[in-house]
Amino acid sequence: MIVLNKPAGLLSVPDRTQSAPSLKDLLIEKYGEIFTVHRLDRETSGVIVFAKTAEAHQYLSVIFQERQVEKMYYGIVWGVPASPAGLIELPILEHPGKNGTMVVHRKGKPASTGYEVMENFGRYALLKFNLFTGRTHQIRLHMKETGHPILCDPLYGDGKPFLVSSLKKNYKQAEWEEEKPILSRLALHSAKLGFKDRQQERFVWEAEMPKDMRALLSQMKKNSKKI
Repeated sequence: MIVLNKPAGLLSVPDRTQSAPSLKDLLIEKYGEIFTVHRLDRETSGVIVFAKTAEAHQYLSVIFQERQVEKMYYGIVWGVPASPAGLIELPILEHPGKNGTMVVHRKGKPASTGYEVMENFGRYALLKFNLFTGRTHQIRLHMKETGHPILCDPLYGDGKPFLVSSLKKNYKQAEWEEEKPILSRLALHSAKLGFKDRQQERFVWEAEMPKDMRALLSQMKKNSKKI
């Protein structure tokens, strides 16, 4: 297997239109045959695993499907959930009229997301997520449905870049300067992946939160009143 820390902005696997090189394309160039095990959204950073052999792919696919994999994420959301920790269980279905968009629907596949509030900034919060299923856009959709979408989410939130002026009431910018965003991509990071290999040896991989998300949290700590 190959485990990597994917940067935000890079496709995990080729998309339908081959719009840009993907991480899988780069791995194929280096290693030859590569098998997809799971995916991260283009703007999501963090830990991802690919299989190098058909046998490894079959094994990894089974343990992912049977929920024998620990998957932990960090996300920065709008607002603060009423409960400091909880479990969101809402079935997910692909939108019948919008390719690549998911909706909560009673006929959808079961989806279960555990969350915990790690830091409370009043208007925003840092959450830790544990994925017990692996549906497309699961965290993003579940947070939208609970009224706390992930920051900068173009599908399930407002998609707007996050600016320092969003934190400072009396922020002043020179008229001739354009304010640069602290974060301009989905505020979601795959922080940990853990599972046992075919010999039942347990492996855990962790990826540090990237600089852009850490910079945003630093600004939130400085300028937001914690509750």
